Amino acid sequence: MMDYTVRNRFSHRVCLMKHKRLNRDAWGLQYYPYYQMRIDHELFHGLACLIRFTDGEKNDWQMPKAGSVQVTGSGMTWLELIPDHTNRVITVFYFPDGTHEETRTRYPAPANTLYQPSIWYIDVIEGMEQDEDGVAVFIDKYLDVVISPEGDIKIDDRDELDAAYASGELNKAQYDAALAECDVILREYCSDIHRTDVWCAAVRQVVEDRIAQGEPVTISREVRRLTRRKGK
Repeated sequence: MMDYTVRNRFSHRVCLMKHKRLNRDAWGLQYYPYYQMRIDHELFHGLACLIRFTDGEKNDWQMPKAGSVQVTGSGMTWLELIPDHTNRVITVFYFPDGTHEETRTRYPAPANTLYQPSIWYIDVIEGMEQDEDGVAVFIDKYLDVVISPEGDIKIDDRDELDAAYASGELNKAQYDAALAECDVILREYCSDIHRTDVWCAAVRQVVEDRIAQGEPVTISREVRRLTRRKGK
């Protein structure tokens, strides 16, 4: 995880919001195939990133309706979408292609039997930038929305957002903007979760088609270092 000091554009106060790279190095995923591309399609305009899990330990979250929800493990794919003119990062945690966990007894029929989502995690963000390798970096604004195919809808880290506002790390305009973005996320993605599944699966297919046509893996500094070590 990368931490930077960012100048708050609404005031002269300096804030310390965390910066998180879209190759998700904070999760230990930096050596996995990572694709990052600009998409301009009738389905989606914005930045799309995709991580393929070639191996790795299986980890789960617990949700009231879905139960044990897989988020990492061999064969999984993460799709990350940053739509233009929004302040959000949508991450879809997909099961290995064509499968889902049999323990998810309330799992609904997926929109696409190849791309079956385990869960969605949507970060509210302050903005985007790039690191020196061209890897996208988002400025985390604490508030998150978690959605499961079974109908779980959870607003996460509201306490952290409130604490940041109370401490002066966020000013009122930033605080209100985060809450407003959360409200839009709830309306757009949670009012009809199946529709969200349909849209995400269709966008993933656009991304997969680009990769099949030769879209290159995005080379981050971690991959460069690993390549150098293997070359010795």
